[in-house]
Amino acid sequence: MAPLRVLCIHGYRQNGSSFREKTGALRKLLKKQAELVYLSAPHCVQEAGGEEASEKDGPGSNVDSRGWWFSDVQARSFSALQQCEESLGLDESVKAVREAVQIQGPFDGILGFSQGAAFVAMLCFLQEQKLEPEFNFRFAIFVAGFRSACEEHKRFYNSPLEIPSLHVFGLEDRVIPDNMSRELLLSFQDSQVLTHPGGHFVPAASAHRQIYQDFLNRF
Repeated sequence: MAPLRVLCIHGYRQNGSSFREKTGALRKLLKKQAELVYLSAPHCVQEAGGEEASEKDGPGSNVDSRGWWFSDVQARSFSALQQCEESLGLDESVKAVREAVQIQGPFDGILGFSQGAAFVAMLCFLQEQKLEPEFNFRFAIFVAGFRSACEEHKRFYNSPLEIPSLHVFGLEDRVIPDNMSRELLLSFQDSQVLTHPGGHFVPAASAHRQIYQDFLNRF
């Protein structure tokens, strides 16, 4: 049986290549079940600061730091905790995913980390409202996800979503505290949870294999 194809959406100040490197253990853990395909956000992040500034991707990591939207329109920066009336850049990011589906798809599921996970929740809403006909994800995986604090994004949380979902979060996450991930969890009707004792990363220890595999085996 062919492995499931999963579109992977990185966090703020990362890109598709750096996220691929960071999730090497996950790719190894799921290699028989899933092919992970990585996409880079369309927006360049110019300066340090924001949600994942503490996550250095190694030397030269600032060369291609990217984000899916900005909560501070003037500064073109992002923080998961920042309250804002409007954001910048979301439409372009939705277009980037639409094009990835058209060119690289089809995909069985979608996985997002941190800002990417918050973005994936929005994509799931657009799919269920039939606002993006190209989207046909059968499941979603959220790692360190959260609800956007931006006023114009409230519409994404108006109705419970039916897409099967796995929510992964660390109990010691200092960037996206687990209570923020639990709040996002409330938007999904058919959900499973994987908690780990660590911080802000994608867990892929052998202890986690069964939960990932049991979830993916549904599809």
